[in-house]
Amino acid sequence: MLSTHSIFAKTPLFLAPMDDITDVAFRTICKELGADVTISEFVASDALIRDVEKTKRKLKSSPIENFFGIQLFGNNKHSLCEAAKIIETYHPDFIDVNWGCPAKKIAGKGSGSGMLQNIPLLIDITKDIVKTVNTPVSVKTRIGYDTADYSIVDLCERLQDIGIQAITLHGRTKKQMFKGNADWTLIGQVKANPRIHIPIIGNGDITSAEKALEMKLKHNVDGIMIGRAAIGNPWIFKACKSLLHHEESFTEPSPTDRIDVCIKHFLLSIEHKGNVSGLLEMRKHYKAYLKGLAHIKSERIKLLTLNNVNEVLEMLNRIKSYYA
Repeated sequence: MLSTHSIFAKTPLFLAPMDDITDVAFRTICKELGADVTISEFVASDALIRDVEKTKRKLKSSPIENFFGIQLFGNNKHSLCEAAKIIETYHPDFIDVNWGCPAKKIAGKGSGSGMLQNIPLLIDITKDIVKTVNTPVSVKTRIGYDTADYSIVDLCERLQDIGIQAITLHGRTKKQMFKGNADWTLIGQVKANPRIHIPIIGNGDITSAEKALEMKLKHNVDGIMIGRAAIGNPWIFKACKSLLHHEESFTEPSPTDRIDVCIKHFLLSIEHKGNVSGLLEMRKHYKAYLKGLAHIKSERIKLLTLNNVNEVLEMLNRIKSYYA
C-alpha cells in the first residue's frame, strides 16, 4: 500500500510529472542524482485506449526507477478506467490521477485542474478508478480553481475516504497557472487535519534545498515534490537530501560536471527515442544545463540548429574544454 510504504520513512523527494520533460532519460538522470520517486509524463487516457504508440512509450521506465508512478489524465470515466487497467499491466508502483494541470489544452477541456469546477464528478471518476485497479492510486491537484479556500481540506478528506493513498498539493490555483508565489498555507492545513492519515506531498516553488527544509519544518509534509527547478539542475535532489537527511555533503556542480550530465542526458535521449526525436527533444534542456556559463552564447545558439548526433557531442565537448 502506497500510504504505508517505507518510501515515506524519510521525507522522500519526488520529481514532478511534466509533459514533454519527464521522459525516461530525464527521470534516469534525476534518479541518479537523488530523486526518490519519479513519475511519468502525462498519459492521455483517450490516446492510451486507442493504442497510440507515442503515448504507450510514456509507460516505460528505467530499471533504476525503483519507485515509479504513471500519471493519467482525462475527463471521461470509462476512458480513464480502461486506461488505468492498461497502465496496471506495466506494473508501476502507483497510478497518479492528474487533477492539477492548469494548461489550457488540458484544463480547458475539463481535465486536470479543470475538474476542480466539478468536484462531484471528480470524486465519482476517482472512486471508479480506485475500484478498477489493484495498484495504489494517488492524486495530484491544486489548492483551488480560481480562489484558494478551505474546501481543499474537505476535498482531500473525500479523496482519502474513497481510497486514494497519497495526495500531492500544488500551492497555486488553476487560474494562477505558474504565476505569483505558491501558497503552502492550505497544504499545511490539509496535513494538520487530524482526519488525514495518508501522505501529503507538497509542491510549488521548491527552488532550493533551503526552501525544501523550510517547507518541511513549517508544514510537516510527508514528501516534497520538485518540478521546474530540476530542469537543468537535477543536482537539486542531492542538495535537498544533504540538508534534509544529512545523507552526504553537497558541493555545487562545476561547469564540467554540468556539461558531463548534459552529455549523459543527451545520450540517454538518443538511446530511448532514436536520433531524430532524441536530438530534437533535448533542445529544450541545453539552455538550462548551460545557464550561467560565460562566453558560450554563440555555441549555445548553434546547439539548437545542429541535426547530427556527433556534431552535438562535438559542440558540447568543445564547450566543456573551455572550463577544463
